[in-house]
Amino acid sequence: MTNFDRLRAFRHKSYMLIGNGKDALFDLMDAVLVSRSVYSFAELSVAPVFRRQWPSLYEALQDSNPPRLEWMGLYLEQMPQDERVVLAGDHTAWSRLQAQTLRERTYEHQATPMSGAKPVTLGQGYSTIAWIPEEQGSWALPLLHERITSAESPISKAIVQLRQVCEQFQVRPLSLWDAEYGCAPFLNGTADIACDKLIRLRSNRVLYGPPPVYSGTGRPRQYGEKFKLNDATTWWSSDAELQVEESRWGRLHVRMWSSMRLRRVANQTIWLIQLQRLHDSALHPAKPLWLIWVGQAPPDLETVWQQYFRRFAIDHWYRFAKQRLHWTLPQLATPEQSERWSDLMPLLTWQLWLARCHVQDSPLPWQKSSAKLSPGRTANAFASVLALIGTPAPPPKPRGKSPGWTPGQPRSRRIRYPTVKKRFTRPKKVANKTA
Repeated sequence: MTNFDRLRAFRHKSYMLIGNGKDALFDLMDAVLVSRSVYSFAELSVAPVFRRQWPSLYEALQDSNPPRLEWMGLYLEQMPQDERVVLAGDHTAWSRLQAQTLRERTYEHQATPMSGAKPVTLGQGYSTIAWIPEEQGSWALPLLHERITSAESPISKAIVQLRQVCEQFQVRPLSLWDAEYGCAPFLNGTADIACDKLIRLRSNRVLYGPPPVYSGTGRPRQYGEKFKLNDATTWWSSDAELQVEESRWGRLHVRMWSSMRLRRVANQTIWLIQLQRLHDSALHPAKPLWLIWVGQAPPDLETVWQQYFRRFAIDHWYRFAKQRLHWTLPQLATPEQSERWSDLMPLLTWQLWLARCHVQDSPLPWQKSSAKLSPGRTANAFASVLALIGTPAPPPKPRGKSPGWTPGQPRSRRIRYPTVKKRFTRPKKVANKTA
């Protein structure tokens, strides 16, 4: 295979999987890849690679139906089949504050840099499962990127996505999650999935040791002594510990406790890991990082904690999709159009990944050249790739000008929908009644 044969074959296969509107949809994706900055969604139509008129942008999202699961199978073909892969999961918000006519607009979490401001926005949430191919770097390759409906929560959506993805692997993968997923519903929902999980915990969580030996009277205890993460007086001696010198983080103290328990988590083996950064000054000690490993036995203590830092690549991808791939730029009218547009984001990222090793860096005048290209650097040089490999979509055929709106025909106002408030309550405890 020559340099871009693999990318050309990937684009052709993904094109053949699309049904209606595939020609305009592929021109739209190429326009996104060559457009560094645009101010409106319609401005993508003036890109040199978009060979149609600007209404075709919206018609492509109205008429097409991107094959999400078929494309995921195409992504899996590009991954190693005999190696253990590292996955990362998270969710983010597509803010639509003024979209009163958008159905299923919900309250979503969105981090804010303003101190004291509430991290809440109005819009739609999206959950993502991505492959993290490198130990260091900003590459995250989404396998599933789906909207969280008003009847779902980020936890329930992540469980479904993780199950769909892990069924495709022959080797047990490792998945990385933030502190929001370190809860009983997520651990119980993923207990039967063939996947190891490395999850960050909030510093105010409480774990428990193994239960004591049954005394012979009463109900056997399910939990042992409390282990409060923010109270060092409740800690007992760790099962393993070491100190390492890391080039990026300095001197670190790593400890591990085995056979831990979380309340309402049914019979799952949990290893607790503490990562403490050591400073010379005792007046400003660094806060420890708490992780749990759930699944089969973890690897050596020297390497297990390093795996978690690969999770931050999915945060980089969210920023890249919103800023460079213009994911949250269009003000689309329906959730279905938003989903079709969002389905293009993983496909765009995978095209950049397949081209990264063969493109020549094209830095801006104030940037330094780099031998290892990030997704943004690869996108900046992708116009030369398209000029070389072309597009599988045929040129458009002129069909004349639309007559437009009939004069005198009445117009109706669009329906305004209320914001949906999600309410997920915990099941009530039922007391055991004895006869």
